[in-house]
Amino acid sequence: MRFIDLETQQDRIRTDLEEGIHRVLHHGRYVLGDEIDQLEAQLAEMSGAPHCICVSSGTDALLAALMAIELKPGDEVITSPFTFFSTAETIALLGGVPIYVDIDPETFNLDPGRIDAAISPRTRAIMPVSLYGQCAEMDEINAIARHHTLRVIEDAAQSFGASFHGRRSCALSDLACTSFFPAKPLGAYGDGGACFTQDASLANRLRQIRDHGQEGRYHHTTLGINGRLDTIQAAVLIAKLKIFPDETVARQRVADRYAELLADLAETGCITLPVVRSYNTSSWAQYTIRVADREGIQQRLAEQGIPSAVHYPAPLYDQPALLQSGQDCPESDRAAREVLSLPMHPYLDDATQLKIVQSLQEALASSAGIQPEAAAQEA
Repeated sequence: MRFIDLETQQDRIRTDLEEGIHRVLHHGRYVLGDEIDQLEAQLAEMSGAPHCICVSSGTDALLAALMAIELKPGDEVITSPFTFFSTAETIALLGGVPIYVDIDPETFNLDPGRIDAAISPRTRAIMPVSLYGQCAEMDEINAIARHHTLRVIEDAAQSFGASFHGRRSCALSDLACTSFFPAKPLGAYGDGGACFTQDASLANRLRQIRDHGQEGRYHHTTLGINGRLDTIQAAVLIAKLKIFPDETVARQRVADRYAELLADLAETGCITLPVVRSYNTSSWAQYTIRVADREGIQQRLAEQGIPSAVHYPAPLYDQPALLQSGQDCPESDRAAREVLSLPMHPYLDDATQLKIVQSLQEALASSAGIQPEAAAQEA
């Protein structure tokens, strides 16, 4: 069993994939070829953001966005401690200081009610993370930012394709960044990412930053990075975009099926199901539940051939490279102890989901000291 099934997806789009890659091999423009422009136009249209700038990874997207707002050493950026390392890593790489605000225990996203208390004279931006595919509370966050004259950068690495009050992730703030890592809902066959913005001047600056700060060949007006998405990855993503809307619907069906199959376990309190706000749709990058005895349950699932993952096992302030003691984020601490992600992809069929849920039920029963036969009878 696969945690994410890219092989079935590849079979579905093989002709478009091969034709697209062949075109790149034929014209030979492997860096910033025409496919980059085509992909950026399609991503901008799908997101609703006027400007899309493709880059070499989700991490480089965050880095370029912070460079575009001219983050300086000592500047503070408010963000979530419960996310992937690159969110805070990019802040620190530029000499900035991540300021952590605890999460909402239901959505795992930044709690906007805690942001004001974290703002200081050194605060430069707020970087909410739209975790697991659900948008953060962007309207509240934008309102706080406007009041304090701060920039907002949505870390949408997991939420491309999601919506918030009918508007799309990546078009909800000054800047947004997504990732095309292969495991993402829209993934390349290698690293890739994109920045989105409403601001033409920011878009122009981002295009310079991703190409060593060039404004025309060999004319460097600012410092930048080697952050260009390669053309072959663009061809892959163009092929995948054709089926992305269908896959998004399929992911929702898989999530709905999980909710139905796991309802009884949730009622007993053995697990906590993910919560998507009524005004949101999720891209379901992950299907993440809460459990006690996570390590034991994960081991028992593995013994039955069921893959699972932990997103994420430690808040960022506990990571050795970013160690910041004395953080008051109890919900992030608790989430790091309890979260468990189950297999999630558009090609997960009903029979496989049923097997996953039955195996989870047995693992929970074993953790509670109940014999598998008794657990089956209770089911």
